[in-house]
Amino acid sequence: MSKPVIAIDMGGTKIKIAIMQDGILLDSTSIDAYSANGLRSRLPYIREAVENLLKPQQLSLSDLGGLGIASPGIVDSHRKKVLSIDKKFGDAPEIDLEEWSQKMFNLPFFIENDARSALVGEWIYGNAQNHDNAVLMTLGTGIGSAAIIEGKLLKGKHFTAGILGGHSVINYKGNVCNCGNKGCVETEASTWNLANMPKSEDLPASSVVDFEMIFTLAEEGNTKALEIRNQSLQAWSACAVNLIHAYDPEILVLTGGIMGSSSSIIPYLRNYIETYAWTPWGKVHLTEGKFSGTAALLGIAHLINNQ
Repeated sequence: MSKPVIAIDMGGTKIKIAIMQDGILLDSTSIDAYSANGLRSRLPYIREAVENLLKPQQLSLSDLGGLGIASPGIVDSHRKKVLSIDKKFGDAPEIDLEEWSQKMFNLPFFIENDARSALVGEWIYGNAQNHDNAVLMTLGTGIGSAAIIEGKLLKGKHFTAGILGGHSVINYKGNVCNCGNKGCVETEASTWNLANMPKSEDLPASSVVDFEMIFTLAEEGNTKALEIRNQSLQAWSACAVNLIHAYDPEILVLTGGIMGSSSSIIPYLRNYIETYAWTPWGKVHLTEGKFSGTAALLGIAHLINNQ
């Protein structure tokens, strides 16, 4: 049995902190991310959360095998730093997180992109088990992706391989994305840009415009919501086909907050993929992730023990 580890998932809304051991979540908590304000100001709260988790488990820092972070952005897992990040936690590339981990906890430190971490979690413990060619697509604040090819996590020379599915262009005449390109999948259909999508201003007044509301109103027959839902389903389907053509997976795993509407999303994407993906060998297996909220924690914990 390996030592327990601290796993951290840096979400845009919540930062999740957990104690993991051999694929088992011993305890967890979360703190508000306030990601627009950067990461540095949240580090003391992460430390406090870790300390509060250890006490009930009767664990000390010396009992732990390491600390790992699943982070958004482009992550150099060798030099253990965030190279580039889009909007959320914008100061992360300036922070020596390995030094922080050693100073605060005196623990070995590991870091990986959050979508890659989530795919590893699903590959080792979840619905991508027994598939050595797998792709993950996350539908949430943005659109994330990751790929495992022939049993190896795809990273690339500059650590961007596999993770930029949300920035594949599906409408070259589209609006400008956060990344500076035009017509990215994220620009066409993601939570961060939902309020800017055509027709969204015509929806009923609401404090929060999100996809849960869009799918609910669409089911009720709201014309504007139906247009946004259908545009989004088409955008995600195009992204899925791009990922399949790029990485030749046996299985495509869908995760993320928007998958709360999976009963509408899965059948649409499955039909689209079976119609338009060029896979003469057969059908790509499409499935929802097994661990909607903890896949990245499971994945980074596994990577800590198997680097």
